[in-house]
Amino acid sequence: MKKFFTTSISTLVAACLLCGAAAHAAGSREPGQLQRTVDAAIRPAMKASNVPGMAVAVTVGGKRYFFNYGVAAKKGGKSVTENTIFEIGSVSKTFTATLASYAQARGRLSLSDKASKYLPALAGSSFDSISLLDLGTYSAGGLPLQFPDAVTDPEKMVAYFKSWRPDYAPGTHRRYSNPSIGLFGYLAAQSMGQPFDDLMEKTLFPGLGLKHTYIRVPQARMADYATGYTKDDKPTRVSPGVLDSEAYGVKTTAADMIRFVEANMNGAGLDDTLQRAIAGTHTGYFKVGDLTQGLGWEMYDYPARLDSMLAGSSAQVVFEANKVTRLDPPRPAKADVLVNKTGSTNGFGAYVVFVPAQRIGMVMLANKNFPVAARIKAAYQILTALDGKLAAAEAR
Repeated sequence: MKKFFTTSISTLVAACLLCGAAAHAAGSREPGQLQRTVDAAIRPAMKASNVPGMAVAVTVGGKRYFFNYGVAAKKGGKSVTENTIFEIGSVSKTFTATLASYAQARGRLSLSDKASKYLPALAGSSFDSISLLDLGTYSAGGLPLQFPDAVTDPEKMVAYFKSWRPDYAPGTHRRYSNPSIGLFGYLAAQSMGQPFDDLMEKTLFPGLGLKHTYIRVPQARMADYATGYTKDDKPTRVSPGVLDSEAYGVKTTAADMIRFVEANMNGAGLDDTLQRAIAGTHTGYFKVGDLTQGLGWEMYDYPARLDSMLAGSSAQVVFEANKVTRLDPPRPAKADVLVNKTGSTNGFGAYVVFVPAQRIGMVMLANKNFPVAARIKAAYQILTALDGKLAAAEAR
C-alpha cells in the first residue's frame, strides 16, 4: 500500500505540473498576457546591456504579434517598429543555406559535389576532397572563424583557399566558420550562373514573400535602417568584407523575419521547389553534444533544455573545433525539434527560434551586440510561457 501511495502521489504531482504549465501556456497566448510575458523577458535584457532598441516578433498558430522597444537611433530618437531594418549577422547563414538547398532542388548542384567543381581555380587544392556539404556544415577540416586580415579581395580569397590545409579529415570536426559557409554560398551562386547578391534579392527573398529584406539596403529605405551601437556605445554599421553577403550580410525587419520563420514551419504557400529547399535546411547531419547541425540552422530535440541550448552557443562550440557524431543516414526534417540561430555584427544582435510541432516561434532583433546567452534565456522564457512542454522539461 505504501509503494502504491508514493507512486500515485508522484504521478499526481507530475500531472499537476503539466496541467499547470499547459494552463499557463494557454493564458500566455492572450494578447495582454503575451505582452506582459515578452516585456518581462525583454526589458531586463535590454537594461542589462544598455540596448537602445529592439524589435520582437512572435508567431503562435499562424498569428503574428509585434513588440517594439526603444529607438532605432539615439540621434533623432526614432522609435523602433516591426518595419525597422536591422543587421542580422550570422542569421544570414540560414538564407545562404536556403539558396544552396534551392540550387540542389533545382538540380544545379549536389551537396556531395566537391567544392573545386564550381571554382576551377581551386583544382589541385584541398578543396578537391572537400564537399559542399562539408562547407555548409562547418566541417571542411578546420577553416577559421574569420579570414586573415590580409584577405581583402576575391583574388586574395582564392589564393588563401588554394594554400589552406585542413587540420582534420573533412566531415569529422565542426569549427564554426564564416569562410566555410561563405564559400558554400559563393559556390551555390556559381552553380546557378548569377551573382550571389542578385540571386538573394531577385529570386530568394521575393520567392519567400519578403519585401523588406536586403543585402544592399536601397537609398529609399535608409531612413528605416537602424543605427547599431558598439559595446562602448559608438554608432556603427557593418563594414564590407570578403564573402560578407554570404556569411553575415542580410538586413531585414521583424515583420519579414517572422514571415520567414512561418515559411520554415509551414511553407504551404510557397512553390514546391522552395518548400523542398527549406525542408533540406532542416536535415540533421551530425551532432555536437545536444546540438544537431543542419544547413544554417542548429537544432535540438524537443522539448529542449535551456542548459543544452546555452552549451550549443558556448565559446567552446563557437570558437573551437569539436569532434562530431555523424548521423548516418542524415536525419530528415522533422517537426518535434527546436530550431534556432544567433547572429551578430559589431553593432547588432539577433536571435531566431521556432518549434514546428507547436507552431510557435519568435524573432529578436537589436541594435546592439548584447550577450548571446541573454538572448537565448529571454527567448526561452517567452517560449516556456507559450508551451508548457518546456516548463515540464525544466521541472524534470
